[in-house]
Amino acid sequence: MSDTVESYIDQFDGEIKARLLQLREIVRAEAPDAIESLSYGLVGYKLNKKPLVYFGGFAHHVGFYATPNGHEAFRDEFAKYKQGKGSVQFPNDQPLPVELIKKVVQYLKGQVT
Repeated sequence: MSDTVESYIDQFDGEIKARLLQLREIVRAEAPDAIESLSYGLVGYKLNKKPLVYFGGFAHHVGFYATPNGHEAFRDEFAKYKQGKGSVQFPNDQPLPVELIKKVVQYLKGQVT
């Protein structure tokens, strides 16, 4: 069980680790005031004490959790990805949709301020 974001990310290798680091970099750049922590077994960010986004690594994808209103707002853009309740899966064999992730974080930032 990881107890820091670094140890969580370091448990992965190769492509998955690189994708998690890329996600971390994107969220930190787009929401520099967000508080980073491990939550629900995922890397999570809160802004003004409200959840912003979460992400985690899995064997075949990285999971991105944009709280329910983020998924609603980006339904069309997320449609081509496998989704779960409140999550979207970005397959490890496809490039991360960096611009989409940036848009989602920016949108959610506006929702929690």
